[in-house]
Amino acid sequence: MFRGLLAVMRKEIIHIRRDPATRFVFAIPLIELLLFGYAIDMDVKNIPTAVFDLNQQKESRELIEEFESMRYFKVTARVYSDRELEEAIVGGDVKVGIKIPADYSENLLNGRQARVQVLIDGSDSTTALRLLQASQQLGMVKSFKIEGLPTDKMAVDVRSRLLFNPNLESAYFFVPGLVGVILQLVTVFLTAFSIVRERERGTMEQLLVTPVSRGGLIVGKLLPYCAIGFIQTCLVLALMVFLFGVPIHGSVALLLILSGLFLVSALGMGIVVSTFARNQGEAMQASIMFMLPAFLLSGFLFPRESMPLPIYWLSFLIPATYYLEILRGIILRGAGISALWDEALILIVFGVAFMALSAVKFKKRLG
Repeated sequence: MFRGLLAVMRKEIIHIRRDPATRFVFAIPLIELLLFGYAIDMDVKNIPTAVFDLNQQKESRELIEEFESMRYFKVTARVYSDRELEEAIVGGDVKVGIKIPADYSENLLNGRQARVQVLIDGSDSTTALRLLQASQQLGMVKSFKIEGLPTDKMAVDVRSRLLFNPNLESAYFFVPGLVGVILQLVTVFLTAFSIVRERERGTMEQLLVTPVSRGGLIVGKLLPYCAIGFIQTCLVLALMVFLFGVPIHGSVALLLILSGLFLVSALGMGIVVSTFARNQGEAMQASIMFMLPAFLLSGFLFPRESMPLPIYWLSFLIPATYYLEILRGIILRGAGISALWDEALILIVFGVAFMALSAVKFKKRLG
């Protein structure tokens, strides 16, 4: 019944050892487990915060230190006008703005109620709710310390206001993020098998006899997928608006232009995978290696500020990180190119780098 079992097993073991695709079998689970085991952290901490201190006294400095001591807030910017504070939040540089009025110290010293305004980016409903609770808790604790007992009228009144998503609807945060993740998933898989498929079908020889340069071949394969990706972008954005009810507060034209930059970098990533992979199995596994970091480290699900510093810096190497900032910036905060030019520039750099790498790697010859 089991005649030849050992022979078949030996043959399969030899095949597995010689197959280059099996090198990823053990590498992928180990790398992903180590990476995400350290990276995934649901705790809200070290959220970038801007301070507009009109008081500039000992009491206001103590208040800022108390905000930072909670570990939820990390002061990364000092601004000197309401406009600067608004631009910092709209541009995505910070997620919290603390405004301390000029009469803060005077009111405290004279036994009057001192008010502090806290502006919170409500794009991420979970993070925003935790920051809202933390800021109000700080006001209560500080009032208790000053007066000795809780009263109906707190000594420090922390007035928190949620921006961009006052109702804390989770769809406002997750749906724009899903747009970016889905587009990268589809575009990378579209192009990751393009050159590998040519090799496996034996049609590479037809390309070899044509007077086409490496760059022409790479770009020629890329452009049709760019058109497909652009149609998909319009489709998912339309579903986001009309099905999930997430409005686009910024410029639709700017959103489409910057989405095009992301599509070029994502498709270029797939082309790079295709030029390195020897077969479709390798292409699939390499694509997964690209996709999981984009899903978990780009800020789609977990706040990047809460990640360990090495993982946080690693997230800057993921194109989806910048595209999610663009999506949430334009869709939720109504940000313009003046706030998003740096993300756009980085996506251009990624696109050029991936195209150049794939052109250099691809050799117009068999083997």
